Formats: sequence, C-alpha cells, structure tokens
Amino acid sequence: QVQLVESGGGSVQAGGSLTLSCAFSGEPYDTFCMGWFRQAPGKGREAVAGIDSDGMTSYASSVKGRFTITKDNAENTLNLQMSSLKPEDTAMYYCAADNELQCCSGDYCLELEYRSWDAGIQVTVSS
Repeated sequence: QVQLVESGGGSVQAGGSLTLSCAFSGEPYDTFCMGWFRQAPGKGREAVAGIDSDGMTSYASSVKGRFTITKDNAENTLNLQMSSLKPEDTAMYYCAADNELQCCSGDYCLELEYRSWDAGIQVTVSS
C-alpha cells in the first residue's frame, strides 16, 4: 500500500510561485504513474499534470507552460513547480499514484482512475 504525504501549500499573490511536494513510500511499482489533481470549491476534480515510468509528462492546457511536474525516485518525492499563478489556480491539490506503466502515453495519466491519493493541500492565489 503506497502512502502519500503532501507539503508546500499555502497562500501566494497572483504572479507568484509555489512548489508542492508529495513524499511517497511503498513498492516501486505502486508509483509507476503519478499525478497532480485539484478541486476548487463548487467544482469537480481536475487533472493538472502526470508523469509516468518513462519520465513522460502530460499537462492540462490550463497549466501548460506554467507548471512543471518532476519525480525524484532517489528521494521518493513527486514535485509540482507552479509559477505565474492565477487566482483561478486556487484549489485543494491532490497527489495520486498508480501502478500503470507508461501511463502518460496519449495523456492517459490525466484520465486514469488512480488507486492511491493523499489528503490534499490548499493553495490560495490572491489577486
């Protein structure tokens, strides 16, 4: 059973930057596929970015060019670097993991029903 613990959320002004980290533990195959999701108040869950076992990445169009997902297998950490933040980026952000190989082929990592999730962390961007 993979465990995910997120950190790095908080408040920032529009145009600023923030980095989220997700520390993971468990069997390596449990985290072949990892992703970031978010949910704003009154809205559905939205895929933000994903990364797979080959290092392939996928991004939602709303964050492409502003957010960067990276995975450090030596440190067992998944990161999301967010820059040029906008008020509409305000949401609860979630880290997720699955054992699907090469999951970002065809952007599938943005659609996958992930097996493991963390509790989420709040990101607030003020105008």
